[in-house]
Amino acid sequence: MDTSNDLSPAARMWGAPGAAYDGISFGLSDTISHAVQLLWPRPGESVLDIGTGTGWASRLAARRGARVTGVDIAPGMLAAAERLSQEIEPRPEFVEAPAEALPFGDEVFDGVISTYGVIFADDPAAAIAEMARVLRPGGRLALATWTDDPDGYIAQFFNLLARWSEAPKPEASPFDWGRPDWLAAATAGRFEIVCREQTTLLYAPDPTTVWEEYVGAFGPVSAAYAALPEKGRAAFQAEFEALHRPHQTAVGLVIPRSALLVRGSRN
Repeated sequence: MDTSNDLSPAARMWGAPGAAYDGISFGLSDTISHAVQLLWPRPGESVLDIGTGTGWASRLAARRGARVTGVDIAPGMLAAAERLSQEIEPRPEFVEAPAEALPFGDEVFDGVISTYGVIFADDPAAAIAEMARVLRPGGRLALATWTDDPDGYIAQFFNLLARWSEAPKPEASPFDWGRPDWLAAATAGRFEIVCREQTTLLYAPDPTTVWEEYVGAFGPVSAAYAALPEKGRAAFQAEFEALHRPHQTAVGLVIPRSALLVRGSRN
């Protein structure tokens, strides 16, 4: 049965690129790997990966011997994650679910991780409550988020996208999750957290290569591009490439992006 018409606009947008999105995770793989290291999954532990996308963090945790469940709102992502995880042991399980309504019992996971996923939840308070509910007391939390730097590359990237997209602004800012003071207040009573800023680097040959990667693999860029007339598409690409051109070096593009790694312990 085709249930694509039952999906939310966000689920359709994020899921449309399917397995191609794995290339976006490839570009974020340094910090995704560091978040998994921060969680430090152990053999036999149960781990939940929220906003799993194509399952990059899920596979890393499973290779450490953890029993991993990845959730995402986009069936297109989950289908790709299933295909890409066939050879992993123990094989991760992938479930369609929003961060605000996890279909699991209380205190059933030893660890929860989310790498640039839960930050897009429409209701952050509900998502935090759900992470605490499904995590056992003393269980571990690891997040990778974007810092709230209005002059940084990520803010410039999303501002550019907003200028070209007809999609409504998100109900909650994903950049809140990159503010340690906001995180401390939002998780108070549920988690003890510590934060560490770091720079995640994207290396690529040139601006056109990055454009081709994102227009084919990153749902928000793909959707914005598809909705534009031909002239608008050319202008969108030109502005996108202009954003990246200052990062050209002798070895190609080197794009620094400010991230926040968060380690938490469930109260």
